[in-house]
Amino acid sequence: MSFSLLGLQPAIQKAVEQAGYTQPTPIQQQAIPAVLAGRDLLAAAQTGTGKTAGFVLPILQRLSQTKSKHPRPTRALILTPTRELAAQISEQITKYSQFIEPKLKHLVVFGGVNINPQMMALRGGVDILTATPGRLLDLIGQNAVKINEVEVLVLDEADRMLDMGFIRDIQKILNLLPKVRQNLLFSATFDNEIKSLTNKLLKDPLMINVAPENSTAEKIEQKVYHVTKGQKTGALISLIEQNNWQQVLVFMATKHEANRLTEKLESAGITAAAIHGNKSQNARTAALAGFKSNEVRVLVASDVAARGIDIAQLPFVVNFALPRSAADYVHRIGRTGRAGMTGLAVSLVCPDEIPQLKQVEKLIGMKIPVAELSGIPASNHNDHDLTVRPPRPPRPQAKKPAGAGQKPAAGAKPAAPRRPRPAGSSSQPHTAGGSNAGGNSQGQGQRPAPRRSNPAPQRQGNN
Repeated sequence: MSFSLLGLQPAIQKAVEQAGYTQPTPIQQQAIPAVLAGRDLLAAAQTGTGKTAGFVLPILQRLSQTKSKHPRPTRALILTPTRELAAQISEQITKYSQFIEPKLKHLVVFGGVNINPQMMALRGGVDILTATPGRLLDLIGQNAVKINEVEVLVLDEADRMLDMGFIRDIQKILNLLPKVRQNLLFSATFDNEIKSLTNKLLKDPLMINVAPENSTAEKIEQKVYHVTKGQKTGALISLIEQNNWQQVLVFMATKHEANRLTEKLESAGITAAAIHGNKSQNARTAALAGFKSNEVRVLVASDVAARGIDIAQLPFVVNFALPRSAADYVHRIGRTGRAGMTGLAVSLVCPDEIPQLKQVEKLIGMKIPVAELSGIPASNHNDHDLTVRPPRPPRPQAKKPAGAGQKPAAGAKPAAPRRPRPAGSSSQPHTAGGSNAGGNSQGQGQRPAPRRSNPAPQRQGNN
């Protein structure tokens, strides 16, 4: 089956052909006609099977066939869990809409960057808005965008959004949308929480499930290497160097461990970069761009990137540590073997992780083959210190007042205690040029002498 049989207009077909695609994937074959027909959609498909094009292509056609109002209202809203996924959807929209006339305006917004440029870009409106839930609510709160005229709502990687705690934000956004709209929900896995959301969100949806739930792509080869504690770093370096791997995505358990492993790889002469939630958006974008262009050989990531990295021909994925959730294993290794390509997914498993490995194998319904590894480098590449955090800098000490804590000079007499002020005394100084009863002139900053009950008349001026 070719894209020409899906009912897409020539401008979109031309963009698809220029991108190098001739045959739609199974999810695209079923989703595109359904979306064009205006149906609500509940689609489950393996990561890397072309879900993005499954909703981007028909949305572009639908919006291009009707004229937009001026100023442009937001007509299509795409919600995603991560910045990387939002940016990649925006890239897909740019690629597939390049030949459409008149042009459709689209914008991607997410947190971690200055909100002001996004507010400026929203002036005049946009046809398609791709956003993470938190930043969208920030922009709505600033009156930078309105979503009361949205015609199509897409929840991409909906299960991941719920896992990351976005359910309240999603509910707030749903309350601001028009009641009459088309709803498209795409996800790699379905659980009870997702099914509960779909019952409230979708109306008579068409259900598409092109693969068994929580299954892995057939063209992904999976291997397990059993290592002892402290050998994972050396094992990873050995695999990369012995097999001459040039583009490797490594998943870590924590952000700190990702940073430490990156340093160790760099010290071993392997170019590496880390990408996780503590990195600035500019740093994350630069790391991903360097990885895609092969300037960076190894990209070390936390699970924030498990569904946000879309590289058509990524050959190798390594689980440095197995994820806590067995379902996340599916998302991780789904970064390779995309769009019909082959890939290799390797897991480094120490004895403590055997229970997690069994959970993964139970979920995917297969026993992962065990491979032998030889030639692990010496102990200078061990990973014992990956979890050792650097010492915190000392807390700043409060500054003491000038002279506080200083000892008096040797032989100096201690200062005499101040005499208490009589009751009813005033703290106001005498008139400038006056003198007190004791005959001492009153200098600046000195305490005035206490007044007597019958003070002597003050002298006026100089006599």
